[in-house]
Amino acid sequence: MKLFLSLLMLWSLSYAEDATIEVIKRVDSLPSIAVEDSSISYDNTFKMRFFKSIVADLNVISIFNVDRHYRETHFNDTNVIVNNKDMSYVLRYKMFEDDNGALNVGIKLLKENETVLSKNYKVGRQDIYMFVSHAIAYDINEFMGEPSVAWMKRKVIFSRIIAPKKSEIVIADYTLTYQHTIINGGFNVFPKWASRAQNSFYYTALDAKVPTLKHVDIKTATVTTVISSDGMMICSDVSDDGKTLLLTMAKNGQPDVYSYKVDSKKYVRETKYNGIDVNAQFMSKDRMVFISNRLGYPNVFAKRLGSSEVEQMIYYGKSNSACSAHGEYIVYKARESSNAFSTNTFNLHLISTKTDFIRRLTATGVNEFPRFSKDGDAIIFIKNYMAQSSIGIIRLKHNKNYLFPLKYGRVQSMDW
Repeated sequence: MKLFLSLLMLWSLSYAEDATIEVIKRVDSLPSIAVEDSSISYDNTFKMRFFKSIVADLNVISIFNVDRHYRETHFNDTNVIVNNKDMSYVLRYKMFEDDNGALNVGIKLLKENETVLSKNYKVGRQDIYMFVSHAIAYDINEFMGEPSVAWMKRKVIFSRIIAPKKSEIVIADYTLTYQHTIINGGFNVFPKWASRAQNSFYYTALDAKVPTLKHVDIKTATVTTVISSDGMMICSDVSDDGKTLLLTMAKNGQPDVYSYKVDSKKYVRETKYNGIDVNAQFMSKDRMVFISNRLGYPNVFAKRLGSSEVEQMIYYGKSNSACSAHGEYIVYKARESSNAFSTNTFNLHLISTKTDFIRRLTATGVNEFPRFSKDGDAIIFIKNYMAQSSIGIIRLKHNKNYLFPLKYGRVQSMDW
């Protein structure tokens, strides 16, 4: 089901070399860009959908002041529209349908009426137009010499709770405009991409006698059983080469973190604390962070795989119950309030393992399940606020947040 894009900019700050340090950045210093539509073959409703998508993507790359006015012109006009004559850049595009029903999009990026970038795009179906929009924004960002936003072209996979003990596993673009339900029926949670190629994934099935980890090959539609465990079974992370999984299992009555080798199907118990150790994430090939209550409350710890030595990573907050790592940085969820009679606030914070700085990334609601993009440029997370469940994107280098709400259901967990 197509969802209308909702884009919310919460603030506009930037950061220095250390991503935990914020400095003020003037929005007025950004170059301006306007968008001109030269499309044929499609009705006004679809043309407006594509226009809103490209404007949203240009906002998310965070390098322009984007004009939101919709204007039409001819693709080969020599000059930009009069209203856009003072813009630093103008993006002009033309959508048209070919004889096979494919969506074709040609673009020109204009500066002072001169074409500085041109490119053509083609997808087989009209309903996946948003991936063309994401690709255009990605290419413009590359042309401008900015750090890569390759995560824009990746797919998000999430579990959506639709009723008690009923869920769907959905593959979507990062804005949730495109959604494809790939697993339905039953109670299936904690999806996790099995590789960078995003052609397979893991998930936990809770309908069997014991929680069971499943693997799905998207191309062949093959579902195989990986491993089961009493009490708990979650794949919380997959190594970059796809050969090692970090699992949470409760084989000894208490949840512990295990490393699991995909090829040999053998596992090693990585944590042996007589309490709760869960939600491990790779920091590097042989080092992980995880959540433990060994201080009497949930907090973030780290250890090397195969080692018994454990290191506390977070010294702020008394209920730090979720985390993700990328290089020296850790993003984690912390409870900011303790109110027995109303919903508490849980915010995301960013720390560096090399400094003492802490940077708060969110301000309101329940913000959870943070995940770094593969390049560390962005963080995706779940936000629940005012009975609305959304997926959020945090641009760390620009300190901007964007929210994309679900039309129905509640996001249980996700990966990208």
